[in-house]
Amino acid sequence: MLDLSAPAAVQAAKNAESGSAAASRASSGAGQAPPAPAGGGGGLPPHFAPIAGELGDSLPIGRYASTQYLQYAIATVKDRALPRVGDGQKPVQSRILYAMWDMGGRAGTPRKKSARVVGDVLGKFHPHGDASVYDALVRIAQDFTMRYPLIDGEGNFGSRDGDDPAAMRYTEARLTRFADVLLSELDSGTVDFVPNYDGSITEPQILPARLPVALLNGASGIAVGMATEIPSHNLNEVASATIALIRDPSLSVAGIMKTIKGPDFPGGGQIITPRAEMREAYSAGRGSVRVRARWSVERLARGQWQVVVYELPPGTSAKKVLEEIEAITNPQPKAGKKSIGPEQQREKQLMLSMLDKARDESDRAHPVRLVFEPRTSRIDEQEFVNLLLAKTSMETNASINLVLVGLDGRPAGKNLKDVLAEWLNFRFATVTRRTQFRLERARDRVHVLEGRMIVLLNVDKVIRIIRSADDPKADLTAAFKLTERQADDILEIRLRQLAKLEHIKVQQELEELRKECKSLERTLAKRKVLEDLVIAEIEADAKSYGDKRRTVIEESEKAAIETPVIDEPVTVIFSRNAWVRARQGWGADPATLSFKEGDALGALIACRTVDPVVFIDSRGRAYTVQAGDLPSARGDGAPAASLVDLQAGAKIMHCVAGKPETRVLVAASGGYGFLTAIADMMSARRAGRDFMTIEENETPLAPFLYEEAPGNRVAALAGEGRLLVFDIGEMRQLARGRGVIVMGLEGGDSLVAVGVFAGRSLSVQGVGRGGREKEIEISGAKLEHHLGHRARMGRVLPEKLKPTGLRVPEKPRNGN
Repeated sequence: MLDLSAPAAVQAAKNAESGSAAASRASSGAGQAPPAPAGGGGGLPPHFAPIAGELGDSLPIGRYASTQYLQYAIATVKDRALPRVGDGQKPVQSRILYAMWDMGGRAGTPRKKSARVVGDVLGKFHPHGDASVYDALVRIAQDFTMRYPLIDGEGNFGSRDGDDPAAMRYTEARLTRFADVLLSELDSGTVDFVPNYDGSITEPQILPARLPVALLNGASGIAVGMATEIPSHNLNEVASATIALIRDPSLSVAGIMKTIKGPDFPGGGQIITPRAEMREAYSAGRGSVRVRARWSVERLARGQWQVVVYELPPGTSAKKVLEEIEAITNPQPKAGKKSIGPEQQREKQLMLSMLDKARDESDRAHPVRLVFEPRTSRIDEQEFVNLLLAKTSMETNASINLVLVGLDGRPAGKNLKDVLAEWLNFRFATVTRRTQFRLERARDRVHVLEGRMIVLLNVDKVIRIIRSADDPKADLTAAFKLTERQADDILEIRLRQLAKLEHIKVQQELEELRKECKSLERTLAKRKVLEDLVIAEIEADAKSYGDKRRTVIEESEKAAIETPVIDEPVTVIFSRNAWVRARQGWGADPATLSFKEGDALGALIACRTVDPVVFIDSRGRAYTVQAGDLPSARGDGAPAASLVDLQAGAKIMHCVAGKPETRVLVAASGGYGFLTAIADMMSARRAGRDFMTIEENETPLAPFLYEEAPGNRVAALAGEGRLLVFDIGEMRQLARGRGVIVMGLEGGDSLVAVGVFAGRSLSVQGVGRGGREKEIEISGAKLEHHLGHRARMGRVLPEKLKPTGLRVPEKPRNGN
């Protein structure tokens, strides 16, 4: 039985979610966690609740698979891979931080063994693998990964070059001062506490972040069907933008970006993306910025110099850059190849012609110091740097994809303003809860102190009642009209607290508490006061933890350097089975060329290494490869289809080459064609471009290259033995499309060849009786007999044969 009904699966997933939400609401209202469910194992996480089958213990496998996968997807998205907009943390990260805070591993205290922290997290909050928890702990401790690290680690916590951290039994950790931004208000009633995975204890549902940490430290994660890539930002800029949004909620993304200039990466670097493009990325919530390394030129003795890189883009390490240079200077043949390709050879020669040495001099004092020495001091410095930027990851793209789990528990893509506005809603809610919590505690303390004041004003009577009464609590309550809470407090007072000095202290505390209550009540009653409080706290945190921007934003063009190609003659050899190769020089003798069994010469084209070679497939699509990039003629070459991204079902039919301005006549077997140029056929993409519009059951004919000359005529040859010659001026010049009718065709007939000539004769090639190849020369009166106008059917050839092609005596050379 298979049932892949999406609605049923979605409903089951919703039921699982609603069950989880109900459990959260029930636990948040209770003072302690509910008992663990019976049955052993401590119960199942809410996303993986058992599925009730309609057929007892059986269930259609389609429904089971789709439902379980949806539940898995929900768990991955909400509980693993994506950060929350409120605290900017993934669940494993917040659990690590809470576990360390709970065990006393706070800033300024002795560090705890990482293994102990991981054990606490696994045992209490996160029943997953220890490696994943330790990896998460290491990541939020790395100052080259986190803009504002949350954990202060001792020992080997990895390196920029991707070195693994030491085992957890060797490293130690404690919280940083900055972690207080996330944890300091946990005891102030700001967030709900929910049962852990087995219901034995509780954990915070979210951390009460005082700043939008999601933007400060960024995040990266891949969930099911969605991913997130949030770059880090500067605290001072984010704080200022947040305050500006509080004061003006209508502020646009462009207005916010007056303060938040762009990402601020831990490793610095330079953002070269134009401001308009960054604004588009932040407005859409997705895009990218171009980041390049920062460097300086150090002057050495005798006019020598070297380039020193001291900041790298995110995700790039000194080790990676050196490996990339090694791959260029010592290239290896690509998969399935016996030798390196022409492009690899040119890059190698270019790099070796400019770069002499590259070494990593990074140390504790210089976290990044990559030194590059030029081959000679006469090399242009900017050209040398451009080579390094263009050929290595010293210049790369950093993605922006602002996908977070919102306050409603739903993952969604957001723009910059959405993130800040939603975090502000969260912050206002936590500050309101904190204020209510403090107000309740202050009122309770006032209530208790008011009872004490009664005692201090009637000490003798209170002592007499306590000494003589069988039930002093009831008698005190009746005598002074106290509440049970006040009576309990009075009975717990020590005698030394009845001194006159104590009376003064209680009076002072009462006055202070009453003032605090009025202030808290005012904060809750007036939105403006609440906003001012949030602004003041953000400003205080910015003053405590803010720092200068590390990443420079300076618009610049993307680094590019052309790999030089030696301009020399070359002959393109194209076979009938669409194998292609290139041979140095011109004048290749077709009789000396060898091909694979069953294959033969299709075209022999003289051009130059810098010229484009265009392939046309069976659907009229054109693909471009530079002649210098074709495989060598030492072997059989390579299939033309392997040099481009050919569409499914298509095959390469023809090949032309020459200078971009070279004129070309193209046509299809259906009788349509047009004039064009090689430049119109060219494409920078491996997937090519649509060029000829080909109807079903039609095929493109071999393109004919020609030179513009007075008296040019078009010759069109039909398969049924008809020839039409007309003035080339009757044809249309197009960049792409179907063209115009070249020759009228009877039903079942087709166009087999076209050509352009300016002479007084041409030859028709074909197959005569007995299957022998035959060629008919048509000139003089015979040629005049076939003259006509475009779209006519032409005249029957003077001799009977099956036409296969045309040959003109003065066919122009290609690109000489």
